[in-house]
Amino acid sequence: MSSGFTGGAPDFCNSCGIGERSVSMNNNPQGPYRQQVPGILLDPSNQIVQRRSDLSGKRSLPEFQAQHQQPQQPGIGLLLRSVKQRTYQHTSPISPLSPGEFPASITPEIPSGRYGLPLLHQLRPQPISLANNVMVPRNPNLSAATCPNFPQNRGAVQESEPESEKKIMNRLQELEKQLLDDDDDADGEGDGVSVITNSEWSEAIQSLISPNQKPISPSSSSSSTSSIASSVPICPKQSALEAASAICEGMLDAAMESLTRLIQVANARGNSEQRFAAYMASALKSRLKAAENPPPVAELYSKDHVMATQMLYEMSPCFKLGFMAANLAILETTSPELNSAANNKYHVLDFDIGQGGQYVNLVHALGALLNGKPTSLKITTLADPSNGGAADERSKVGEILSQLAERCGIALKFNVVAHKFTELSRDSLGCEDDEVLVVNLAYKLYKMPDESVTTDNLRDELLRRVKSLQPRLVTVVEQDMNANTAPFSTRVSEACAYYGALFDSLDSTVLRDSSDRVRVEECLGRKLANSVACEGRDRVERCEVFGKWRARMGMAGFQPRLMSQQIADSMRSRVNSLQLGNPGFTVKEEAGGISFGWNGRTLTVASAWR
Repeated sequence: MSSGFTGGAPDFCNSCGIGERSVSMNNNPQGPYRQQVPGILLDPSNQIVQRRSDLSGKRSLPEFQAQHQQPQQPGIGLLLRSVKQRTYQHTSPISPLSPGEFPASITPEIPSGRYGLPLLHQLRPQPISLANNVMVPRNPNLSAATCPNFPQNRGAVQESEPESEKKIMNRLQELEKQLLDDDDDADGEGDGVSVITNSEWSEAIQSLISPNQKPISPSSSSSSTSSIASSVPICPKQSALEAASAICEGMLDAAMESLTRLIQVANARGNSEQRFAAYMASALKSRLKAAENPPPVAELYSKDHVMATQMLYEMSPCFKLGFMAANLAILETTSPELNSAANNKYHVLDFDIGQGGQYVNLVHALGALLNGKPTSLKITTLADPSNGGAADERSKVGEILSQLAERCGIALKFNVVAHKFTELSRDSLGCEDDEVLVVNLAYKLYKMPDESVTTDNLRDELLRRVKSLQPRLVTVVEQDMNANTAPFSTRVSEACAYYGALFDSLDSTVLRDSSDRVRVEECLGRKLANSVACEGRDRVERCEVFGKWRARMGMAGFQPRLMSQQIADSMRSRVNSLQLGNPGFTVKEEAGGISFGWNGRTLTVASAWR
C-alpha cells in the first residue's frame, strides 16, 4: 500500500509489519536493524486472529453500525477505533499517517478503550533496560511480554533512532492528534468516521519538509504590498536621483513623475530635509524646463548673493573653521621671524577678501603673538575691473581692518589692486625683498574654469601665476564635492549628499525662523541650481574633492606643507566650544590637510603648500 509519503514509505510500512491498516508480522526473522528476539516475535498465526478482508480502520458510519449488528469473534472489536465524526468535501479512504515504529509483537490481551490502527499515542515506544545497559523501545501495555533468551551481544545494536527521524515521528504523532482531534482525555461522544483530506495531508507534509515556509495567499500578498507601498514615506534624495536618471535617459515623463513626488515633500520653511527638497526640486525644474525656470548664472555675481555667501562663512562652523585653520598655518609659518627679527614685515595676498572676516581673526591672533614687538602687515586684494564697483567695497573693508590693527599695535597697510590675475607680478603687487609673502586661496579656485571648460584653463593659469610670485606659503580652503567634470547624474548624487549634510548642519546651529538663515539657504539654493542645471561656461560652481586639488597643486609645482598636530588640536577644541554638546561636527586630519564635516560627510578642507 502506498502511504502517500515519498522516500521509501512503502518499504518502511512493510518492514514494520503494517499494511492495509491492519496488523501483520514480518516473516523475515532477520530485520534490517535487529535480530529476532525469541519470545517476542512469534508465529503470526498464534498472535493475531485471522485477518478479515472487510475489516479496516476507517469506515463510514453505516458500515460501522452494520458491523456491530453482526456477531463478532472475540478480540476483533479491539481492533476498531472510535473517533469523532467529521465531514469533508474531499475524503480519503485511508489515513496516510503511518507509525514510525511499533513493538515487534501485539497480543490480543492489549487493554484499550479505543480500537483500530494506528494507535500511535497508545503504542508509543518506551525504553526499557536490558542486559549490557542496552535501551530498547517498550510498550507500556505489553507488560506480559518477556524476553527469556535475549542475546548478550546486543551492545552493537543502535541505541536510538537518528535525531531527525525522532523529530519527524513526534511531529507526525502531534499532527495525527490535531487532525483526528484525538485526545486521550476526551470521551467518545459518538462513533463515526474521521477522514483526512488531501489538502490537509499535503499541507502537513509540506510543513514537515519546509517548516520555515508558510503559504501565502496571492490576494493577501498583493493587498499587503499595495498597502505597504502607500504607507512608505517619500525619500527626497531617492526621488531626486530617480529624476536625474530619467533625465539622462531622455524619459521626460518619468522624470516629471519623480519630480512630482519630490515636490510633495518640499517645504522651504520646514525641516532641513524638506528645505533641501524644495531647492533641489527647483534645480531639477530648471534642468527640465530651462525656458520656464532659468537657472541662476548672473545671480551668483549679484551683491545680495555675495553678502549671503559671507553670512554662510560666518554661520557654518565648517566654513568658519576652514578660515581659522588657514590663519593658524600662516602664523605657524611666520613664527621664526616673530621670535628673531627686530622688525617683522608680512604681506598677505588675497584674491577674494569678501567682508574681511578671516583677517579680523588674523589681526587679533597676530597681535597676541607679537607681545609689543613692532610689526607691519600688508594685505593686498584684487579688484577685477570687470566687477565695476567692487573696489569701493574692498576699500571699506580695509578701513575696518586698519582701525582694528591700530588697537592691536600692528601697522596695517591695505591695498586694492585693479588687475587681472594674468597680469600679476611681484612688482605689480608692490612686494618688498624683506617681507614674507603669503598667498591665501580660500574658496577661490572652485569658481575658476579649468581645461574642461575652456582652452585658456584659468584655474591652472592662476596657480602658475601664484607660483611665480615665490610665496613662503599658500593656503587653500575649498569645499569637498565632486561637481566639476562629473556627469549630470553624479553631480545630482553629490549635491544630495553635500547640500543635504550642509542643510542639516545649519539646522543644528541656527533657528529655523531666522531671516539670516533664509538668506543663506537661498544662497545655497542658487549654488545648487547652478551646479545641477547648468553646463559649460554657465556652470560657475565647479567644486572638486581634496584628492583632485592635491593633484592639481602638485602639477603646478607646489609641495604640501603638513598641518601640525597643534593646529588640528586647536580646531577640535574650537569645534567642541562651537557645537555646544552636538557631536555632529567632525574634524579629521586628511592627507596633510584638515577636513571639517557633519556626521561623517566632509564639507570643507584646509591645506597648506609651499
